[in-house]
Amino acid sequence: MDTPVRLWTGGREGAGSPARSGIVDLGSNSVRLVVFEGLGRNPQAIFNEKAVLGLGRGLQGTGRLNDEAIGPALTVLSRYHAVARAMRADPLEVLATAAVRDATNGPDFVAALQARMPGVPIRILTGEQEAEFSAAGVQLGFPGAEGILGDLGGGSLEVVRLEGGRAARAASLPLGAIRLSERAGGDVVRARAIAEEALATVPWLAEGAGRDLYLVGGAWRALARMHIAQTGYPLAIVHHYVLRREEARDLAGVVMAASRRVLERMPGAPQKRLADLPFAAVALRRLLRATGAGRVVFSANGLREGWYSALLPPAVREADPLLSASRELAMRWGRDSGLPSALLAWTDPVFSGQEAGGPGGGRALRDAACWVSDIGSHDHPEYRAEQAFLRILRQHGVGLDHHARAFLGLVAALRYEAEPSAPWLAPTRVLLDVPTIRRAEALGAALRLAYTLCGGTPALLAGTSLERQGGRLVLRLAEGTGVFAGESVLRRVEALGAALGLEAVVEVENG
Repeated sequence: MDTPVRLWTGGREGAGSPARSGIVDLGSNSVRLVVFEGLGRNPQAIFNEKAVLGLGRGLQGTGRLNDEAIGPALTVLSRYHAVARAMRADPLEVLATAAVRDATNGPDFVAALQARMPGVPIRILTGEQEAEFSAAGVQLGFPGAEGILGDLGGGSLEVVRLEGGRAARAASLPLGAIRLSERAGGDVVRARAIAEEALATVPWLAEGAGRDLYLVGGAWRALARMHIAQTGYPLAIVHHYVLRREEARDLAGVVMAASRRVLERMPGAPQKRLADLPFAAVALRRLLRATGAGRVVFSANGLREGWYSALLPPAVREADPLLSASRELAMRWGRDSGLPSALLAWTDPVFSGQEAGGPGGGRALRDAACWVSDIGSHDHPEYRAEQAFLRILRQHGVGLDHHARAFLGLVAALRYEAEPSAPWLAPTRVLLDVPTIRRAEALGAALRLAYTLCGGTPALLAGTSLERQGGRLVLRLAEGTGVFAGESVLRRVEALGAALGLEAVVEVENG
């Protein structure tokens, strides 16, 4: 019996209004509302608005929230309350961090805010709670992460020792970009000494030697965007962007030494963060020294996604993000949810002995490729290849790193017979090495052959099989099942054989 076709329901089963949740991140420099739709493995933010208010600016000297920012903050938060309620976000919660936590007038501000947002929980997080939320958010995007997490806000820096993706130890330090600047009197050299002294109080940071340093926070994401812009990197997505240790040190060094006028001229530099960037760079460089990290990995996930992850059922939260993201694309754009698993089994005899195992390994990527192989089915035929490629390469979500985006996008494009030299495929030639491109070409050719045979249906695919026999690639077709060795089938099995370095043979079997 064939698996029934399932239609896309936005990540939720059944009809009716979609489930939504909202989180207000009330930070020292900015306040942001994010509304998530559904409870999927990859958070789907359908509203994301930020206001840079500098609520914590001046806190170091006065001990109070910035009086000039309190009025605008209450106005913005009233808007966020109205937006979230209009979008039927439930639950809706406010998480306040270092500025509200440390300010003498923080309780008065919270009382005024509660009057503007009746019935909405307002939680003032401790530094350790901030760290726990950030670690949970990073875990959602990087399951099994090992190393050190640093979450830089305006008022504080949270550091976490990650073991197997979970928080083993955590500390909160008064090294947020705004606070560090104020403590140092705007002097970058003095800031270096202050940061080094504070980080020395956390001896377990040295356990990050040779491991990854995961960076969370708007100021650090700004540094990543600057590096992307300056190097011509082909994918303007900060999440999963990786720098080698020396690249990160050099970037931080340049920003630390730059005048405001020079920063203004740097590609990708955000105008609203110019004053804070040198101190974010100081914190990064000192943290690199304290940890001995081998790489820097930027995460778009942090406190907000950590809050969201707590809403997820454990089975959803612990699912593989690569396969979850691929399945979500297939359920939204594909035609038959029973086909991907059939394609995986159909390609096993040809590819299974030559793939690495483990999360993100060759078989996992092939599984994901089978899921996304039909997502251009509803697009115009002239643009299916390009649309499928761009949809995968640029999709929102935490499930795919840059390598997976490029590999899966290339496979899908080639499945739709894209020319490998097409200009819009240029990012793959930067993001993937030659052997990986060759694997993508072979898998794309195999999937193209499969769709030619089965028309996108598991029933017709069941009348065929593919296997290696020494130096031969053998395609077997069962008579009377609706498949036959027409000109297009012969051409495509020969193309697959050539990609694999095998002689292509077609055998027709009775019954």
